[in-house]
Amino acid sequence: MDAAAKSKLIKGSTGDWEIVIGMEVHAQVTSQAKLFSGASTAFGGEPNAHVSLIDAAMPGMLPVINEECVAQAVRTGLGLKAQINLRSVFDRKNYFYPDLPQGYQISQYKSPVVGEGEVVVDLPEETIRVGIERLHLEQDAGKSLHDRHPTMSFVDLNRSGVALMEIVSKPDLRSPEDAKAYVMKLRSILRYLGTCDGDMEKGNLRADVNVSVRKPGAPLGTRCEIKNVNSIRFIGQAIEHEARRQIEIIEDGGAIEQETRLFDPVRGETRSMRSKEEAHDYRYFPDPDLLPLELAPEFVEALRTSLPELPDEKKHRFVADYALSGYDADVLVAERESAEFFEAVVCGGASRRDAKTAANWVINELFGRLNKEGREIGASPVGAEQLGIILDLLAEGTISGKIAKDVFEIVWNEGGDPRAIVEARGLKQVTDTGEIERAVDAIIAANPDKAEQAKTKPAVVGWFVGQVIKSSGGKANPQAVNTLLRQKLGV
Repeated sequence: MDAAAKSKLIKGSTGDWEIVIGMEVHAQVTSQAKLFSGASTAFGGEPNAHVSLIDAAMPGMLPVINEECVAQAVRTGLGLKAQINLRSVFDRKNYFYPDLPQGYQISQYKSPVVGEGEVVVDLPEETIRVGIERLHLEQDAGKSLHDRHPTMSFVDLNRSGVALMEIVSKPDLRSPEDAKAYVMKLRSILRYLGTCDGDMEKGNLRADVNVSVRKPGAPLGTRCEIKNVNSIRFIGQAIEHEARRQIEIIEDGGAIEQETRLFDPVRGETRSMRSKEEAHDYRYFPDPDLLPLELAPEFVEALRTSLPELPDEKKHRFVADYALSGYDADVLVAERESAEFFEAVVCGGASRRDAKTAANWVINELFGRLNKEGREIGASPVGAEQLGIILDLLAEGTISGKIAKDVFEIVWNEGGDPRAIVEARGLKQVTDTGEIERAVDAIIAANPDKAEQAKTKPAVVGWFVGQVIKSSGGKANPQAVNTLLRQKLGV
């Protein structure tokens, strides 16, 4: 076992334990209509406003498959480097629940549309490869509402029939951090492809998390499934709690029962929901109302050629073409819009701007401010063209680094052309050596003790540089200030 694997082990009273995690991620397909009806998939409508006769399971209504949903599933499979099955079958998964009006869910069991694939996840200490077992299409159920009346529950069928892609991973994850990073990477791929918006707050991406524990090298333990976890943070918390719960039971002499559990984010714990069903409990059989789905090779190839550049390929290009570090490239390509913004900054001028400088500004200044204010990059008050002009002014020596940050702040709050702002507010950097020399002489004269100290401690020069720049309102050229100070202090 390598060092990275050892670092993920959990200490118990009887020694180390290994967590084994597999995930079933349910991603709502980006489509205007549902999987088997023409009803709208829009979010936020009045209860039962987006329900067709098919969604409500009215007698005699037959499902008709939505080609765009199939295309989105195939795009996703291609993005996951997975096998596309030219023939797949829709099955009926039979169970009773109030928000499932048909008494069964149309899903795929033995013959899914997408087979095995892989997701590569870069972690701080290692790169892991998470196998994809399958991706199948299925329809979502409705929603039961229990908090609108003290004695009654209600059913909203707006989600009933909405197309979902269930993406099933192999049990290749070994820690809460692995699982969170995997879901974030999967979400990024889906958003690049445009096949799911990944909005977990709306329930458009949620995960069933299978957790078991074992001694390192031992056979797989009994797993428990944590249903419908709807945030990255909760996924990590749920795994952490469930793993420790199972370890405590085993170390106390008990046995883990295979079951379905729910995560309570308020208490930070999982609790039993029901015993875990097996496939035979659902009595799967091919849906008699739907023929097998057969795809033409040309249909798949047309989708393959239309795929965008995906995060891994974009990261490799950023490292190769722009000489960025792997970390910087990872941050920039995590969202398609962020990567496009960065490239617009680098390539949007008369000539290509310095990529490392652009990356630093986008990651530190722009992303930092966006995160602070809870904004998406599409709502940034500072556009790529404006940031590029600020970098031009900085590279030209027209403004200093401090003034550049001041200009960024002005544009963020007020908008406008950075060049016009610098001109109108007199923010140009002072490069006149005579003016800088007068400021240097004044600071040295006011601090004779520190001037003497600088002769034996050259680091003190940095203090003088800061004082001179401060006295100039941030406009003095730092290089000129540093050169003059070293001359006059004899350092």
